[in-house]
Amino acid sequence: MKIERINEYTLKFYISYLDIEDRGFDREEIWYNRDRSEELFWQMMDEAHSQESFSLEGPLWIQVQALEKGMEILVTRAKVSKDGNNLQLPVSPNKHLDIPISKNSGKDDGEEVEMDEGDSEDTDEKTESDGNESDERSRDLTFIIKFDDFEDLISLSHAMVPHDQMSTSLYTFRGKYYLNVSFSEDLPDDLEDDDLSKILEFGLDTSLTEFVLQEYGKELMLDNALQMIKTHFPLIL
Repeated sequence: MKIERINEYTLKFYISYLDIEDRGFDREEIWYNRDRSEELFWQMMDEAHSQESFSLEGPLWIQVQALEKGMEILVTRAKVSKDGNNLQLPVSPNKHLDIPISKNSGKDDGEEVEMDEGDSEDTDEKTESDGNESDERSRDLTFIIKFDDFEDLISLSHAMVPHDQMSTSLYTFRGKYYLNVSFSEDLPDDLEDDDLSKILEFGLDTSLTEFVLQEYGKELMLDNALQMIKTHFPLIL
């Protein structure tokens, strides 16, 4: 496999079908079996992280092109816009393309993803604005917390006092557990801080996004994860 660093945000891979088979994958299944194709992809990204120090945090915009003897894959590290409707693909330190997330749906089974020519009109310089107070508040309501061990989640579930102004969903991603914690806008700041401080006694805050977990992770429990864990897993002292 060949890895080419295009810029700070983008990598280009070339992998032959022989290399794919040497890694234990069938050349057909990578197009039709999502789990296997993602397994191969994350193997490649792990190598890129080791060789090129390419960060794996945040959403990735992936373009795949089938060639006669292999595949060419272009991976760009992006971020989700403040309103959650677009992926922002950096083209320079101060410019980005806005790609509607809906355009990226259904493009994960080996189909090449192409950007329309009209998207180039969005390359005018755009800077991050502070936004209004309500936007800033809503962005702070969701946190992604990483847990190395499920036992830590069990301990947390028994330490928390559940209430209807906090929802928790549990995912696995690349061998770790991630708790998506969302607070209601009606919850007072001091109570939100108390809950978050308690959670961080058992896990680590991350810059991973909800988008990445939903797209690439595996959902284990939805909405009431901590309560479900507490119900089904007794605390072992």
